[in-house]
Amino acid sequence: MTTEQPRRRAPGMSPDQRRAMIIAAALPLVSEYGTAVTTSQVARAAGIGEATIFRVFSDKEELLDACMAEALRPDHAVEQIASIPMDQPLADRLAEAAEALSAHLERIGAVAGALMASGHRRRGSSTGPAGRRGASTDLVKATADLFEPEAASLRAPAEQVALVFLDLQFSKARPGEGLSTSDLVQIFLHGALRGEPS
Repeated sequence: MTTEQPRRRAPGMSPDQRRAMIIAAALPLVSEYGTAVTTSQVARAAGIGEATIFRVFSDKEELLDACMAEALRPDHAVEQIASIPMDQPLADRLAEAAEALSAHLERIGAVAGALMASGHRRRGSSTGPAGRRGASTDLVKATADLFEPEAASLRAPAEQVALVFLDLQFSKARPGEGLSTSDLVQIFLHGALRGEPS
């Protein structure tokens, strides 16, 4: 006869871990419902009791602000860009970077659009140091690193070239409108004219 082992509770999370888990569960709901999302919906998505949300957030507004701050964070895009294989041609590296940036901007747009359309105004401030057009220093560095194998052929230092590339990405039309990612990369690398300049 075997004796039944007492059940162990899962190890507890730190407040920061719990906060991150709740935000991750809330982001898709906020993108869909904006301010109409309920803490009950978020709790179900996170697999927790609703009261747990209020152990790490003072109110729903603070949770919505945290979701917007998370959407603005470029960490995922930075990781994707930093993992691009450097043995590919530069055009392919830049196309992959452009796709990572597009996904980042779409996420920002989905969360910000849903919140703004439903009347939410952020109480918080900016989430960190940023360069031109909101590009974080980490994002600029990761993008500049893509140009390093061709550093001797660049018209300007890699960081300046990266900033121009990021400006182009941040200002391009929404996906499905205008030029493809490949076309944008080719124009960025080779200019608007075909063939050799006269």
